[in-house]
Amino acid sequence: MTITKVTDAGLDKSRIVTPIIINGDMSVAQRGTSVTGVTSGTYQTIDRFRLMISSAGTWTISQSTTVPAGQGFYKSFKFDCTTADGSLGAGDILGLTQKIEGFNQAPVKKGTANAEKTTLAFWVRSNKTGTYIAELFDDQNTRQVSKSYTIDSADTWEKKVIVFPADTSGANDFDNTTAMQVNWWLASGTTYTSGTLSETWTSSTNANRIVGQLNLADSTDNEWYITGVQLEVGEFDANTIPSFPFESAENNLRRCLRYTYKNTANATNYKIFMLAQNEASTTFNSYMPFPEPMRASPSATFDGSFRIYDTGSRAISSQALSTVSSYELGIQGTMASSTAGHAGKYQSNNDNDAFILLDAELWLIQ
Repeated sequence: MTITKVTDAGLDKSRIVTPIIINGDMSVAQRGTSVTGVTSGTYQTIDRFRLMISSAGTWTISQSTTVPAGQGFYKSFKFDCTTADGSLGAGDILGLTQKIEGFNQAPVKKGTANAEKTTLAFWVRSNKTGTYIAELFDDQNTRQVSKSYTIDSADTWEKKVIVFPADTSGANDFDNTTAMQVNWWLASGTTYTSGTLSETWTSSTNANRIVGQLNLADSTDNEWYITGVQLEVGEFDANTIPSFPFESAENNLRRCLRYTYKNTANATNYKIFMLAQNEASTTFNSYMPFPEPMRASPSATFDGSFRIYDTGSRAISSQALSTVSSYELGIQGTMASSTAGHAGKYQSNNDNDAFILLDAELWLIQ
């Protein structure tokens, strides 16, 4: 049997690198699958995608099962307007962003003589046809470039492929801070629309960033979906763009866990979150290692009722972080009287909605 060697020329090297966009198929949603009454910018539902909202209506944001047929996607990100704003103030905005840290931005070679063009591709759908704006924003050097795209047919999935020029100015740091934002704008006031659209890299001028953008917030009939987001190094068109870089469920979740980890009871009344040790009769220490190292030391949110269980149930009266790093957090607190030196379990206290949310997301504002 003859074995044929595959040469470099036979390899699709663009598929060997780790995708720059994380969770582009919208399949991971640790924080939940739907939230109503959204009026301000925050991370909600889909991991790694942050809302940008300021006085531009009220929205229900959800992980949807409406997807383009036959493309391999099972989830999308949905905006649904529930309170309209047909008269935007000058500084009002509505949009979606993924913030890319410097470690993941390196292949673009931004700010060097060898800087690369980049191609953004995604599937999009809306009942509201017309002009929308996509933008790359360099947080570290306050530079940006914008491109328009058109939704041509109402309630129809369309694939958009947008080429952004290379930028030989403004190198990004190779670190864990925000290097680049990919922004999809959905509405904007005159602060961002009164100039001329900046289609080449330049120092950011707000008036030139979102020119021509329609107002998706002007009717409660309006909705907008997106999925299949990829950012490729190089210049491609609709015929040459590499196929979407699907990752295994395991790898996709692992990359999301670098930024967010939600440990929840998941309908288990007495879920064990971590082990505990009673330092004294009414004090305890607990430590929880993370499933993956996080981008930075996270903030922690405890929601629900918890207890220490050693030989009996010890209600927790107070708790606070004692140590935190990118690998683990420690909790110290007080509880109902027990015995010093006992080992116990830190668990939900008959509360199947209890959770601990760790957040090491990139929070810089656009």
